[in-house]
Amino acid sequence: MTTTNEMTAAPPAHRRIANADLIGLAVILLVAAVGYFLFPNNLALLTRIIAAALLVLSLDLVTGYCGVATLGHAALFGAGAYAAGIASAHYGINDPLAMLAFGIVAGAVAGLICGVVILRAHGLPQLVLSIALIHLFHEFANKASSWTGGSDGLSGIAPTALFSLYEFDLWGRTAYVFGVALLVIVFLLLRLIVRSPFGMLCRGIKEDPIRIRSMGASPKIALTKMYVISGAVAGVGGALNAISTQVVGLDSLSFTMSAESLVMLVLGGTGSLFGALTGTVVFMFFEDVVSAANPFHWLTMVGALLIAVVLFAPKGIYGTAAALITRRREAP
Repeated sequence: MTTTNEMTAAPPAHRRIANADLIGLAVILLVAAVGYFLFPNNLALLTRIIAAALLVLSLDLVTGYCGVATLGHAALFGAGAYAAGIASAHYGINDPLAMLAFGIVAGAVAGLICGVVILRAHGLPQLVLSIALIHLFHEFANKASSWTGGSDGLSGIAPTALFSLYEFDLWGRTAYVFGVALLVIVFLLLRLIVRSPFGMLCRGIKEDPIRIRSMGASPKIALTKMYVISGAVAGVGGALNAISTQVVGLDSLSFTMSAESLVMLVLGGTGSLFGALTGTVVFMFFEDVVSAANPFHWLTMVGALLIAVVLFAPKGIYGTAAALITRRREAP
């Protein structure tokens, strides 16, 4: 039987969650607006950060929330990018929303394929399978040059005006606003998913898969479903990248991109959507600034940043900051 105290305590808890979501959404929109006005001549970089953030969010779903080790997540991103690019370059489907739909479907299918393969193993063998998959996807795209352009890249991508009103101009304004809108929509949907019973089931699988199995649930089926969702999110990022840059190269299917996305996730904090966004923004801005300031030793500075974060903020930048704030609030 629910007591009076429990009934009165529940609404404030729900209100705190809702307030946190609203604050997070406001921060995303504020940062996006600041970026738009502070860097009007570098919107292409900001759009690329948004596409990378979508990839890192998708990685967080399977690694941060489900505990699946993978170093081949760029396969899902690249599948979405190539699907959107091929739809435009080869079939004349140039509507941005239609290209986005192709990217989502291709990313989800790639997520299903990768999930079925990777989830057959655990721990270190999972990493080996994921590395093998990203190399297979990369080699397939390279060999299918009549469709993908091979090492030269896929060109001829020409998205039409968004809603027949907003052209994708050289300044990248339309692409940036389009990317921000996609990021906000995806972020809100993922907040619902990770808090749903399905999301809690996936967290339980990460903590104790044997107990979940003894309760009658199938960890493999649940994780495969999350992999498909993750693929769809990565497909959004890939399609956005194809639409904004109007070219797709083999780098979108590279092991380097997979590794960097994992680094961004660890940098911000695993198991947190805000952490994924924080890590992406910090890493890509820091990389852009230091590579321009010191073209010969910028990798050293990036490495030093990562070492410092791992040693002094093991939960990531956002995770450590959130833990400190929570500890101060609970302190008498």
